[in-house]
Amino acid sequence: MGRLETEDKQSLHLENEIQASIDQIFSHLERLEILSSKEPPNKRQNAKLRVDQLKYDVQHLQTALRNFQHRRYAREQQERQREELLSRTFTTNGTQKKILDIANMLGLSNTVMRLTEKRAFQDKYFMIGGMLLTCVVMFLVVQYLT
Repeated sequence: MGRLETEDKQSLHLENEIQASIDQIFSHLERLEILSSKEPPNKRQNAKLRVDQLKYDVQHLQTALRNFQHRRYAREQQERQREELLSRTFTTNGTQKKILDIANMLGLSNTVMRLTEKRAFQDKYFMIGGMLLTCVVMFLVVQYLT
């Protein structure tokens, strides 16, 4: 498992080897469990206890392998998403220019376009002022009612 954490290129091959080893250990543990039930009664409890401890340890190894596979898959997915995002081009200015071109095609004059942009700018201030006024009113209502 330690080698699996350090080696990146051969990790898939190493994962398969570890999984095969764990499966083989499980089959050996099943055989051991059968053999432990054939032990004399005074040694049977101790033998079953050891086999159960080994099963518990192997289950932890299996869980560690699954966690590693999950982390590797998440890391690969993050790398794919990162590459996808880096391959995109974000151009807001190009989008605004296209909108202006479409508006000009529809016959809107530059003056109307500027008035529309100015109105959007003013609307932002009205929205912020309304939000502040609402907060003040809510504060006063809470103060008055409590």
